[in-house]
Amino acid sequence: MKALRFENNKLRLADVPLPHRSGEALVRMTAAGICNTDIEIVRGYADFRGTLGHEFVGVVADSPDRSQIGRRVVGEINTGCGQCGLCRANDPRHCPNRTALGIHGRDGAFAEYLSLPSQNLLIVPDGVSDHQAVFTEPLAAACEILDQVEINDSHRVAVIGDGKLGQLISRVIATVGCDLTLIGKHAGKLELAARAGIKTVGLDALDITPASRFDFVIEASGSASGLRLALDLVRPRGAVILKSTFHGAVELDTSRIVVNEISVIGSRCGRFENALRLLETGKVDVEPLIARDFKLADGVEAMAEAERPGTLKVLLTN
Repeated sequence: MKALRFENNKLRLADVPLPHRSGEALVRMTAAGICNTDIEIVRGYADFRGTLGHEFVGVVADSPDRSQIGRRVVGEINTGCGQCGLCRANDPRHCPNRTALGIHGRDGAFAEYLSLPSQNLLIVPDGVSDHQAVFTEPLAAACEILDQVEINDSHRVAVIGDGKLGQLISRVIATVGCDLTLIGKHAGKLELAARAGIKTVGLDALDITPASRFDFVIEASGSASGLRLALDLVRPRGAVILKSTFHGAVELDTSRIVVNEISVIGSRCGRFENALRLLETGKVDVEPLIARDFKLADGVEAMAEAERPGTLKVLLTN
């Protein structure tokens, strides 16, 4: 089968055997999304080598759970060892021996087929299209914020970053009715968010005063400077939530965190059920975020397109 792989510091389309892991389901990928994590892996993040990709929707070709065969599915990307305390507590996302689809220890979804345990798969509701379902994983990551902190209509919230993840996070946070502002530097992307009813402000027009600071600041810019800006924007005893993944180190004056008693919260993967519910009910519209579709055979070109500044979601299809 064909697969888009990163090996020997080079991205290439390769012929590889069908994936086979004992006791797991085999899924034919129908659509997969390129995200910033994939781009950062090619730059050195996570030291991953193999088939990229973790955002996907597909059809089950084979499974130990025979009821899944022929069904459209999305898949939780983390697979735990099943033995540690975290796995026994139903938290494989933090298992120290976990694999992660297309990120750590497991080939990913930029291929004709992929392999995951049957318990990782969730059936896609009939009313959710492939183009919507492919957003389930990043949308779940956005939903994770609301599982970690309580945000309600009395709070002021800022999202830093108008790219793919920032757009999704803004749409999810907007569902709670808080005073929300998306901060970015791309006029077209800010206009896209504004059309979804989200208040926006350009980075060059940002006016930071003690009275204008936020209860929660969500950093989704994908840049090292985002955290510093987040600390400028958050009120004393507020919280900064970090969503960016990028290859590189950040210099940080931690005295500001101590003196202002700021909570800093890392936020990663979320529950797929929440994301599928938002898609099925139409509370979050993701399709305007799609920039282009490419065939898997054109995967190298698709990754180059995704890396272009200002590009939103690029999809691969079989």
